[in-house]
Amino acid sequence: MRVTSPGWTENDNLPLKDVPPARVTARSENVSPMPRLTKSYHIKARDFIRAGEASINIQNLLKSMDFDPRLIRRVAICGYEGEMNVVMHGGDGTLSIELDDEKLTLEISDDGPGIEDIELAMQAGYSTANDDHREMGFGAGMGLPNMKKNSDHIHIESLKNNGTVVRMLFMIPEKGETD
Repeated sequence: MRVTSPGWTENDNLPLKDVPPARVTARSENVSPMPRLTKSYHIKARDFIRAGEASINIQNLLKSMDFDPRLIRRVAICGYEGEMNVVMHGGDGTLSIELDDEKLTLEISDDGPGIEDIELAMQAGYSTANDDHREMGFGAGMGLPNMKKNSDHIHIESLKNNGTVVRMLFMIPEKGETD
């Protein structure tokens, strides 16, 4: 059985590329659209030595493209939280970014055990971290809640014993636009 984020309507289960933007702003005609960019990074389960590299690579990519630092911070938080969830709980996985001129999509997928109860996992403080993870300072139960708080839209799909996919959408503000 496919489990999706609680409280969603049927339209919310559309792929993110089909989700209408939360807000629409007119772009001046003399601005050329940003080329589409897709990049993916492999995440190895239980590799705490390299944990965080994928999200740092995405953060550096966005800095090199001169994105608003507030957007970079939000994306970096979500990327890191998701990456650490894969390292601790999932099997091997992937952190992917897709950009166009209006939005940024971040997707974290793994082939781990899945999330049995997404609604419970979204509650601040709920954690399935083991004692080893807690000894390293992880397991506060804020990963998924932080991802929800820092993205404009989040969608979670999980199949028991067949992995998890978390897709987050971030609207790209126009130059000079503030949140």
